[in-house]
Amino acid sequence: MKFIDEARIEVMAGKGGNGASSFRREKFVPFGGPDGGDGGRGGSVFAVADENVNTLVEYRFVKKYLAQNGERGRGADCYGKGGDDIELRMPVGTVITDAVTGELVADLTHHGQRIVLAKGGRGGLGNIHFKSSTNRAPRQSTPGEPGEQRTLKLELKVLADVGLLGMPNAGKSTFIRSVSAARPKVADYPFTTLHPNLGVVRLDDTRSFVIADIPGLIEGAAEGAGLGHRFLKHLQRTGLLLHLVDVAPFDPEVDPVREAHAIVEELRKFDEGLYNKPRWLVLNKLDMLPEEERALTVSAFLEAYGWPKTEPDDRYGFDMDAPRVFTISALTGEGTRDLVYAIMGYLDVRRKQEREAAEAEAERQKTLADSAKRQTVITPVAPPAPPASVDE
Repeated sequence: MKFIDEARIEVMAGKGGNGASSFRREKFVPFGGPDGGDGGRGGSVFAVADENVNTLVEYRFVKKYLAQNGERGRGADCYGKGGDDIELRMPVGTVITDAVTGELVADLTHHGQRIVLAKGGRGGLGNIHFKSSTNRAPRQSTPGEPGEQRTLKLELKVLADVGLLGMPNAGKSTFIRSVSAARPKVADYPFTTLHPNLGVVRLDDTRSFVIADIPGLIEGAAEGAGLGHRFLKHLQRTGLLLHLVDVAPFDPEVDPVREAHAIVEELRKFDEGLYNKPRWLVLNKLDMLPEEERALTVSAFLEAYGWPKTEPDDRYGFDMDAPRVFTISALTGEGTRDLVYAIMGYLDVRRKQEREAAEAEAERQKTLADSAKRQTVITPVAPPAPPASVDE
C-alpha cells in the first residue's frame, strides 16, 4: 500500500429536520390541538484513531464526506429520525487542523480516540411546543439548523520512541533491519528509502521500543533539494534521535564531518524543537575499515566534528544529558547490542521521569482543589429587619 502522510478533505454534517405544524384529527374530537413533532438531528462526522490503519491514502481519493440529514417531524406527535453519523478511521498520530483558520482540531494520539469534526444541526421544533392557554392552535414551527461544514488538513506524524537521522546511504535502513523485524528496502544507491518505516525493537517480553527510519536528508533540503523536509515531521514526536554517519564513504571526496554538520544545520532550519531534542552520534560501517584503523578514524572524526565531552551524571543510574557516541556496523551487527540496550536504559529513565511528573501534577491539582474547597465560605443570609414601629 502506498504511504500517504498528508491529505485535505471536506466534511459536512447533516442538516436537522424541520419541525411539523400539524393538528390532531380524530372522530368526535373537533378540537384535538397541535400534535406536530420535532425534526431529527443531523448526523455528525467523527474521526476515530485506529492502530490498524497506517496511511492516509483513502483520503487522497475521497475528498468529501457528507453525513445524513435528519428527517422532518410529522403529525400525531411523531418525531423525525436522526441522521446517521459518519466515522472516519485514521492512523494513530494524525494531526487534524482547519485548512482555513489553521486552528488545531484534534491530535489523535491513542487507539480508539474519537473526536467530533463536524457537528450535526439540531432538529426544528414542532408546533406542540408553542401551545399555551392563550394560543390553543399554534401554527408556528421552526426549521432545522444546518450542520457544520469544514475543510480540514490531515497530517500523519508517526509515533516512535527513537528516530533515525542521516544522509542517504548512511545505513539507516540496514540498522533498522538489524535490530527489528522491519524489512525496508536496502540497496547501494541513494534515496532507497522513500517513505518512513517503523520497527519494534524487543529486548524481552516486557521491554521494547519503536524506532522510525525516514528518507535521508542532503544539504540544501530546506530549499527543496532531494526529498526536502517533507518527512522530518515524523521525528517530532520521538524522544531520542540517532544521527547515523557513514565513516567509510566509497567516494574519497566525501567528507563525513561536513555531511554530519550539514544534517544538523538542516535540522535546525526545519524546527528548533527538533534540533534541541537529545541526539546521539552513531558512527556506522566500521566493517569497511581495517581493525587497526578504526580507533584512529573514530577519534579523528570526533576531533574534527567537535563532539563535546562531559562528565557523566548518574543521578538516575543512567547518564541522561551527556552526548553519547557509538561505533557500530549495522551490516554485521557489531556494536548494535550495546546501542540497543543503551537506548532502552535511556527510555526507561525518561518514562519514569514522565510518570513521576504526571503524578506530581495530579497531586498538585488535587491539593489546589482541596485548598479551594476549604476556603469556600457560605455566608448566611441575614433575616429581614422588623418593620419600624410607628408612634401613634
